[in-house]
Amino acid sequence: MKIISLGEVLWDIVGDQEHLGGAPLNFAVNARRLGHEVFFVSAVGDDERGNRILSRMSELGLSSRYVRRAANLPTGTVSVTLDRAGQPSYVIHRPAAYDVPALDEDQAGLESLLSPPPDWIYYGTLQNLSPASYDALLNVLAAAPAARRFYDVNLRRDSHHPALLRDLLRHASVLKLNDGEVGDLRGALGIRAGSLEQFCRDCAAAFHLETVCVTRGAEGCVLLSKDYVESPGYRVPVADAIGAGDAFSAALVHGIGAAWPAEKIADFANRVGALVAGRPGGTPEWSIQEALALERSAPHKYNHC
Repeated sequence: MKIISLGEVLWDIVGDQEHLGGAPLNFAVNARRLGHEVFFVSAVGDDERGNRILSRMSELGLSSRYVRRAANLPTGTVSVTLDRAGQPSYVIHRPAAYDVPALDEDQAGLESLLSPPPDWIYYGTLQNLSPASYDALLNVLAAAPAARRFYDVNLRRDSHHPALLRDLLRHASVLKLNDGEVGDLRGALGIRAGSLEQFCRDCAAAFHLETVCVTRGAEGCVLLSKDYVESPGYRVPVADAIGAGDAFSAALVHGIGAAWPAEKIADFANRVGALVAGRPGGTPEWSIQEALALERSAPHKYNHC
């Protein structure tokens, strides 16, 4: 499939180490590992960190054609703190280059990006708090009306508001979030409290979504498509959970695009997410064979975001 991923690329700073990150970039890397043609749209600063991102993207086989060099803004960074279970908390440093992505004024670039038309467009919340980024997303969505739209909520503190969440949802075909974000969406959307299944059904009905997925940390995920399933997670020694949810999203798109049954989609996404949680950084190496070799056992130790 042809997939366009729009959003932030940055360095996750964990202690004295820097890991390539940003949910849309992590997603793009993992979607490419699953065999898809992926185009990433973002921006980096004209600085050393930006140089390293472009070099690393080349090593990962991702084109940087649609990654702008922003002369007056620094490459994005996030300070990450891990708790005892390997779960991250974030301090996002803005303004950052990814707030002014390519394609905001480049019609020729937009036309080349969309030829041939994409099968999927992926986006999140963080970057779209920037008006320039949101305009770029809307331009891409309007120019590719047949593409399915994957919205990975991925909320970060002080980087969202109810109107933005509602607007982004109106454009989505598939919604993915974690169970910690359910309360935020309930409040933003006016959805009453109830079971996760009812939440998924309410979201799907309100926004005409084909699929809704809620990840549940150690418990795996729930998935509503043609059927509703609850899929348990996999036990792994957690290195950190950075990027695990993004790998999960890539596997989810892979399974939905292949028209697998809901149970198979959810199980495969749980496997890929767990594998990445067991390795440091947002874009560690992994293979499909390794994911399929995981065995489920209790108690679960994997918490993806």
